[in-house]
Amino acid sequence: MNSRTRIKICGLSRVEDVQTAVEAGADAIGLVFYAKSPRYVEPDAASRLIAALPPFVTVVGLFVNATPRQVQEIVAHAPVSLLQFHGDETVDQCCEAARSVNRPFTRAFRVSADMRGADLLKYEQNYRDASNLFSGLLLDAFVDGYGGGGKVFDWSLIPKELAPRVVLSGGLSVQNVTEAVRQVRPYAVDVSSGVEMAKGIKNPARIAEFIRAVRQADSSLDE
Repeated sequence: MNSRTRIKICGLSRVEDVQTAVEAGADAIGLVFYAKSPRYVEPDAASRLIAALPPFVTVVGLFVNATPRQVQEIVAHAPVSLLQFHGDETVDQCCEAARSVNRPFTRAFRVSADMRGADLLKYEQNYRDASNLFSGLLLDAFVDGYGGGGKVFDWSLIPKELAPRVVLSGGLSVQNVTEAVRQVRPYAVDVSSGVEMAKGIKNPARIAEFIRAVRQADSSLDE
């Protein structure tokens, strides 16, 4: 198991929130390039957020049903290091978009109550077989629309052999992330609404508390 759970703060839109996340110990930040999202950032604004980062912080660009051309245009302005697909994209469409900008990618999968662990393993394998740019699944709650809507899903549906490779998302907060890490033991956790004052506006205290809660879980597992 990973001795340190990686942490991504998603849906950032202000330089001060980027700086807060990094200073608190985040490993990655997420920028939303889906125009219908309240956390959407224009590519030029995203480039300014990226410019505020120190080395070795991963910048993740979130896309929903974007064409390869659209991904190319955005990445040309905002040089993200990892793509994250959240829409109805097929395996081939994800791979084509990733190849077009030569970036690794993750695929969001919305977990429903009737999901089986074998389904998740097969889904992941399909992507691994299709491209060496695929870097793993992000697991979120199944709701209408795109994204988990701040909802938690049943973590017991995640196969134990898959858990060390996934990014766990969906309704995580200071109140539940310690238990989430202890129970699932994911590679990384991803939070957005759980550390916000308003959509796209982060709360510095909540970010710091969230990261401390993850580290608390890591410490308890190492004992």
